[in-house]
Amino acid sequence: MAFTVRHEHFQGPLELLLSLIEKRKLHINDLALAKVADDFIAYVKSLGAFPIAESAHFVLIASTLLLIKSKSLLPGLALTDEEKGSIEDLEERLRVYQKIKELSVEVNKLVKSGKRLYPRGDMPIKPVFAPPALLTLQILKEAMHSVIQSFPKSEKELPKAAIKKIMSLEEAIENLSVRIQSALRMSFKEFAKAGKQEKVNVIVSFLALLELVKEGVISVTQNKHFEDIVMETEYLGVPKY
Repeated sequence: MAFTVRHEHFQGPLELLLSLIEKRKLHINDLALAKVADDFIAYVKSLGAFPIAESAHFVLIASTLLLIKSKSLLPGLALTDEEKGSIEDLEERLRVYQKIKELSVEVNKLVKSGKRLYPRGDMPIKPVFAPPALLTLQILKEAMHSVIQSFPKSEKELPKAAIKKIMSLEEAIENLSVRIQSALRMSFKEFAKAGKQEKVNVIVSFLALLELVKEGVISVTQNKHFEDIVMETEYLGVPKY
C-alpha cells in the first residue's frame, strides 16, 4: 500500500494533496506538516524493507511544503535562489504528473479496447528476437520462403553478365617454368603473346616473370627502355623438345 495522507479535510496520496494546494483548493495553513511526517515514519516502520525512492520523494515534497508554509506564515521571509528554484521545480513536477495522469486514462482506454499501441517514429527501438516455444527450423524456413515469394516480381528480365576467365598467377608461373625449361631462352613477347592476349593476362605473365626472377629460376636482360625482355633459365641442362 502506498503512503496516504490522512487529514481532517483531506485523505489521499501526497501528490493529490500538493495538487489541491497548488490549485488553492486547500490552504497550506490548514495542514499539520508535523503530523504528516509522523504518519510517514509510522508507515515506513510498518514496511519490511526501507523504501529509499519513496522516502527521498517524500523528503523533497515535505521540505518544499515547509517552505511554502513558512512563506505563508512569514510574508517577509526572503528565500534564496535555490529555495525559489525548488518551489518552481516542484510546480513543474506537479504539472508533468498531472499531464501523465490524464494521458494514462486515455492509454488505459486504448489497452482495454484491444488496440495496439505504436511508439512515435522518431523513438529508438531496440529489436528483440523472442521466438515462441513451438517455433521450429522448418516453420521458420517456410515463413522466410513465403516472404520471399511475396516480393513483387519485375516484368523486365535482369541483364545477364558473362564473366571471362582470367589466368591466375600460379598458372602463369607454372606455364613460364615449363616453357623456359624447354627453350632455355625466350622473349617475353613470345611468352605473353603481347598484342594477342588480354591486357590482364599480359600483366599476370609479367608478374610471373618477376616471381621467377626473385626465386632465381630465370635471369632477364633488356638492352633499352621499352624493348623486349629476354629470359634465360639459370638451370643448365638438355632442353626439352
